[in-house]
Amino acid sequence: MTNLTPPHRIELLAPAGNMEKLETVLNYGADAIYMAGKEFSLRNFAGNFSIEEMGTAIRLTHAAGAKAYAAVNIFARNRDLAPIEAYLQRLAQLAPDALIVADPAVVQLARKVAPGMPLHLSTQANTTNAAAARFWHAQGVQRINAARELSLAEIDEIAGACPVEIEAFVHGAMCISYSGRCLLSNFMALRPSNQGMCCQPCRFRYAVVEETRPGQYFPIEEDTSGAYLFNSKDLCMLAHLPEMIQSGIRALKIEGRMKSIHYAATSVKIYREAIDRYYAAPEQFTPAAYWQAELDKITSRGYCTGFYLGDPHQTVPSYAAPLAGDYPLAAKVLAAAGTNKALVEVRNQLRVGDAVEIVHRKGPSIPDTVQEIIDSDGVSLPKAQPGSQVTLLLGNDCERLDLLRRRPCA
Repeated sequence: MTNLTPPHRIELLAPAGNMEKLETVLNYGADAIYMAGKEFSLRNFAGNFSIEEMGTAIRLTHAAGAKAYAAVNIFARNRDLAPIEAYLQRLAQLAPDALIVADPAVVQLARKVAPGMPLHLSTQANTTNAAAARFWHAQGVQRINAARELSLAEIDEIAGACPVEIEAFVHGAMCISYSGRCLLSNFMALRPSNQGMCCQPCRFRYAVVEETRPGQYFPIEEDTSGAYLFNSKDLCMLAHLPEMIQSGIRALKIEGRMKSIHYAATSVKIYREAIDRYYAAPEQFTPAAYWQAELDKITSRGYCTGFYLGDPHQTVPSYAAPLAGDYPLAAKVLAAAGTNKALVEVRNQLRVGDAVEIVHRKGPSIPDTVQEIIDSDGVSLPKAQPGSQVTLLLGNDCERLDLLRRRPCA
C-alpha cells in the first residue's frame, strides 16, 4: 500500500433513507447516495422511497453532480422473484447509476431486465477472496462491497488481483453476525433480517434469569444499563483514512439509512473534509483536531476499527448502552432570515438563552446562543416546541440546511 494517490479518486457514498436525508447528505458533500424502494432492500423500516419518489431523488442527486444507487439486496424467496422482476423493470426506467444486489437470482434478473445497468454487490454476499470477486465480475458485477471480516491487507490483495471495483464501509453500525447474515430477528420477532425486516435484537439489553426465580433479572455485567451481549461498537476509520485510500478501495461507504439527519450531516461532512484534505497533500495529511470531536457528538456505541487492522480487541462486543451524546439536534435551518437570523424547524425544545452550536457545511461547529425566538406573527416567545417553525436571533449567520444542536452548559 505505497501508492499515495491511486489513479481513481475515492468516492464518498452516503445513506439516504428518505428525501430529507437525501437532501442533507448531498448538501454536506456526498459523491453518491444509496437508497431503496418500499420493499426488497435490507432496511425496509427506513422511510425509503416510492417509485415516483425515487425518480425525483435520482433527478435531485444528478442535479447536485452526484450518483444515485438503488438497493435491491434482499435474499429472495420463490414468491419474491416475479415481483422483483416487475420492480426492476420499473426501476430501470428511472436510470439509477447502479443497482445494489446480493442474491444471485436478483443478479440474473437484473441482467435480463436491465442489461446495461451497472451492478454493485452488497456486503451481504460476503465476498472474501479474489477468485470470488472474479466470479462476480464475470456475472456482470462492476463493484463489490467487501465482506466486513476482511483486513485492509486482504482488500488490497483483492483489488490488485481483479478489475472489479472495491467498496468498503468507513463509518457506522456493525452487525454482530457474519456479513450481516443474522437469524436472531427471525427467531425473536418473526421478522426476517435478510429480507429487510431486522428488529436489531443485537442492540437489545439482556440479563440472566435463574429457572426457579422467574421475574428476577440478574445483569451479566455489573453495569446499571444491563448487558448488551451482542452489541458491536460502531466502525470509525477516520484516523486510518490514508490506509483505506491506498488499499485500492474505490468507494467509502457510511452506514445509516435509519439514522438521523444529525448523524448523516456530521458523518458526511467530516469524511468529506478528510478526503479532500488527503488529496490536497497526501504526504502532509494530518486529521484536523475537531474531526473526531464532531463524530463524538453524534449517537454511537463507541468506536472501533473493526477487522481492518487485524486487532482482535476491536471486535470485542460493547457491553454498554448506546452513547446518545450531550449535543442533541435542536433545529434545522430552513432559510436565512436576515442578519444573524434563521428560519428553523425545531426538533427539540428550544428556549431563549440556550447554548447551541451551528453546524455549517464546512469547518468546525460555531458556538452560539439563542437570543430571541420569534413566531410567524412576529411575537417573541420564551420557548419553541418540536415541530414548530420559528425565527431565531443568533450571534452568527446561518445558511439553509445548517443544523443547530444544543451544547451542554458549562
